[in-house]
Amino acid sequence: MANYREFLQKTIYHVIDPIISLMIRMGITPNGITAAGFVGNLLALWFFIDAALRWKNGTGDSYVLIGWGGFIILTAGLFDMMDGRLARMGNMSSTFGALWDSTLDRYSELVTLFGICLIFIEADMFWACVATFAAMVGSVMVSYVRARAEGLGIECKVGFMQRPERVVVTAVCAIVTGLTCEPLWLAGGMILIAILANITAFWRIAHCYRKLRTEN
Repeated sequence: MANYREFLQKTIYHVIDPIISLMIRMGITPNGITAAGFVGNLLALWFFIDAALRWKNGTGDSYVLIGWGGFIILTAGLFDMMDGRLARMGNMSSTFGALWDSTLDRYSELVTLFGICLIFIEADMFWACVATFAAMVGSVMVSYVRARAEGLGIECKVGFMQRPERVVVTAVCAIVTGLTCEPLWLAGGMILIAILANITAFWRIAHCYRKLRTEN
């Protein structure tokens, strides 16, 4: 799992490093990039809300808006990689920057999943709405367990549904839903995140239990 993530990360860095170098010369800060990514996710939320309202009123093509929302989430996800890379390459890392990044990451996930939940409500897809809420819970808990563990001095990066994977699943499923006009794609993505994110959260709890038991 770690090997594939490391390979993918290196590939993406190879592509974005020239852009990062340009940002450094332009004086762009990591905190600004983080904020821009959050604004992108708010824009995706707006697309999802508009899709839900059009579904409710029977006006316009909701699927097109869902697809664009997914594309925006994917684009905003690149900012999430750029801010950390910019901080390291530009020697601009800070404690507040780490807090700012983590906080806006949580907000970004919750607002986009909230928008998807609204779509399922208007589409009369009750269980998909439940799955989306479970995905929200799992997403928060994966990050919370890691933060709590690191506060106790335990490295906790285990699991296979971390934020990059969740962003990709959400974005791709929304894009495919927009292209195929089939909401089950988006519902399937939410179910996948709901299951794997919560498994990852408990996996991390078990990991911390073993670590603490060994130390004691």
